[in-house]
Amino acid sequence: MVQLTRIYTKGGDKGETSLGTKMRVSKSSLRIFAIGDVDEANSFIGVTRLHSEEEIDRLLAHIQNDLFDMGADLCIPGKKDDANELRIQPSQVIFLEEAIDRYNAVLPPLKSFVLPGGTPLSATLHQARTVVRRAERTICSLNEADPLNPSILQYLNRLSDLLFVLARYANHQEAGDILWIPGAHR
Repeated sequence: MVQLTRIYTKGGDKGETSLGTKMRVSKSSLRIFAIGDVDEANSFIGVTRLHSEEEIDRLLAHIQNDLFDMGADLCIPGKKDDANELRIQPSQVIFLEEAIDRYNAVLPPLKSFVLPGGTPLSATLHQARTVVRRAERTICSLNEADPLNPSILQYLNRLSDLLFVLARYANHQEAGDILWIPGAHR
């Protein structure tokens, strides 16, 4: 268990931070951007929970914990074969796939692209989805430079899909999706 007795250490005052290996890196490194983007996605999901009913709130809380696991995975570069290190697992990806299938099963098929918005829950789920997509792009760049645990990218890809499905589900509970009408205002 983590125990923090002091919040500030002054260790980052010169623009560097420590990874889980104690290695010091610039706060402008791609790895720190990736960790920060995952943290930002987690924060947006936290805001989304303010609008969630109990079932979706529990699901989002589960995801927030997984995103902390992902941050731990990202902060340990190099070899990925130490069983004691916290890594995103394929079972966590499967959990998301099962949730996607469960919520998508009650939705009508899409006949157009969906505009972000609708209910407050749907709007914040769409916003969280776009932040997850940004994290995914950053992590793709990091993966090209320094190969990562492949389950990280799979997890983020499924998470953005799940957030999209949940946004549709939230709107389905009320007025339905807001559909894009191509060329509607020409």
